[in-house]
Amino acid sequence: MKKAVFFDIDGTLWDFYNRIPESTVAAIRALRKNGNYAFICSGRARSYIRHPELLGIGFDGLVCGCGTHVELGGQRIYEKLIDRELALHTVETVRSYGFRPILEGPEYLYMDDADFGNDIYGQKLKSELGEHLVSIADNYGEWVINKLSCATNDADREGCFAALEQYYTYLIHNSSVVELVPKGHTKATGIGKMCEALGIDRADTFAVGDSVNDLAMLKYAGVGIAMGNGSDEAKAVADYVTTDLQDDGIYHAMQHFGLIDS
Repeated sequence: MKKAVFFDIDGTLWDFYNRIPESTVAAIRALRKNGNYAFICSGRARSYIRHPELLGIGFDGLVCGCGTHVELGGQRIYEKLIDRELALHTVETVRSYGFRPILEGPEYLYMDDADFGNDIYGQKLKSELGEHLVSIADNYGEWVINKLSCATNDADREGCFAALEQYYTYLIHNSSVVELVPKGHTKATGIGKMCEALGIDRADTFAVGDSVNDLAMLKYAGVGIAMGNGSDEAKAVADYVTTDLQDDGIYHAMQHFGLIDS
């Protein structure tokens, strides 16, 4: 029976500097050669998953934006977009509470230099996205987005959460970063869409992740695998904790479950 393995990107497939261990590449190629499926399953929007070295590993599809965009074999099989009126309301609301937003869509990320121009993350986005990173202000109200992330330093987080709670689930990474995902969407729902398309039972799925936005998929999959460098929350809900990303964590996990040869 074919198995399907879903991999988070950041902190799982690669580190902050986009370094992918050779053992990770070898493991994913081996598990596919053995007749299994390999998928990216990321909080990143599709527009922010385009690095040639990452995609060059070879995947059967992608779950992007915490389940809001799903692709199989290069074809889009599901898309959830935030409608224009709600997007406008959301941006105006988060800004009124002191949040600095980055809007995330299938073709573009939207960011204002006034918010992140001198920030290390803003510089990273500029260097990696090129023409796929555009201004919020210059495209006001014309955004095509699935979700958003916000910097919340010195902001009224609780006030903003209460104001928008009917529309979004909040993934709180730390005191400075939060993701806003349309209600009813998680990495787990994205895995569910993929399983439906493939005719695979969730019992035959594996999810590999490291952080708070991986919790739903780690609990949903037949087997949840947390990286050794992952958060305590991820490790607590996982069925298995492997070694760190840079200590061949994915390779060891695939071996442990017999998805690749020892």
